[in-house]
Amino acid sequence: MKELVEVIAKALVENPQAVEVSERENDRAIIVELKVAPSDMGKVIGKQGRIAKAIRSVVKAAASKEDKKVIVDIIDAE
Repeated sequence: MKELVEVIAKALVENPQAVEVSERENDRAIIVELKVAPSDMGKVIGKQGRIAKAIRSVVKAAASKEDKKVIVDIIDAE
């Protein structure tokens, strides 16, 4: 899941080298944390959160094979 989120985020932002994705897993879910440059935050979230919702939908569809819940957190790097 980490690689998928990273590819999507790097395609959206103007500063792809600032994209950081980390993944941790607990007993119930996989948590993917996405950090981007502050200037790119709007591009990743989108108007009314539409881009963020779309990223979460794609990741959820990819995770359905693994029978695990995947949570994508977009973290403010400031």
